[in-house]
Amino acid sequence: MDPVTIKDIAHALNLSTSTVSRALRDSYEISPETKRLVMEYAERLNYRPNPIALSLKGSSSKALAVIVPQIANNFFSQAINGIEAIAYNRGYHVIIFQTHESYEREVANIQQAVSRRVDGLLLSLSSETSDVSHLKALIDQGMPLVLFDRVAAELPVTQVVADNFGGAYAATSHLLQTGRRRIAHLTIPPYLSITQERLAGYRAALEQYGVPYDENLVRYGTFGPDEAGPLVDELLALSPPPDAFFTASDRLALGCLAALRERGVDIPGQVGLLSFTNSQSAHLLNPPLSTVTQPAQEIGQARC
Repeated sequence: MDPVTIKDIAHALNLSTSTVSRALRDSYEISPETKRLVMEYAERLNYRPNPIALSLKGSSSKALAVIVPQIANNFFSQAINGIEAIAYNRGYHVIIFQTHESYEREVANIQQAVSRRVDGLLLSLSSETSDVSHLKALIDQGMPLVLFDRVAAELPVTQVVADNFGGAYAATSHLLQTGRRRIAHLTIPPYLSITQERLAGYRAALEQYGVPYDENLVRYGTFGPDEAGPLVDELLALSPPPDAFFTASDRLALGCLAALRERGVDIPGQVGLLSFTNSQSAHLLNPPLSTVTQPAQEIGQARC
């Protein structure tokens, strides 16, 4: 059955569409009796206003767009839960887009969100996004924008992030306190803000413990399939090889763990392994994975 429209109500009650529209908005221009007739009829037919049509008339669409690299990522799925909880309680719907780590998809998703007249946009940058001119144009157009997790410091918008520096510093310090001195760092593309912050925390901990920073121990991933294995092979071929691995994402953590086990490396006897991850099953792995957990849901719920 087709949804009921204002025209349907107007035709049934022998009223103009403008009168029905004003009655549904509780306009002072319409008499109480007419409002009552329209509201009762609309309720009887289960009429629901079209949010897109309302937005085209300049009203609020009561919709927010959330654009993330990948919903399957534990961090982003938890952040979306936090965003939806707050949005729903405030009477907003959430439209979710995925970039799949593609700059082009990010641009296309933003265009699609704007065409739907969303009231605001929450975005975590794709791993390919180094040019943020499309976001500057969005800000110039007056679109409310919040960046979270992967942000761009040069943009004058609210940005919600975890303490990436502190988490990386604590993780590296923990490995150093257990006697590790050749700590490899597997991370994500270097131009992302979280990569820079975590690398800075890693380097600060090494300096604090008097361990020289060795750039040969740092490898940058690209979110490609099965990329951890070749990176682990490169690092294990160094002389001397790493005695610990500190990884910056769920994907790299699990890939590194699998690669080390496949190569017969004893964890944690031969090498230590610690990672940023929001996986709910890290403690079930063999061996259990030591982690730095980001407050993903709290980031999604943060009041700006």
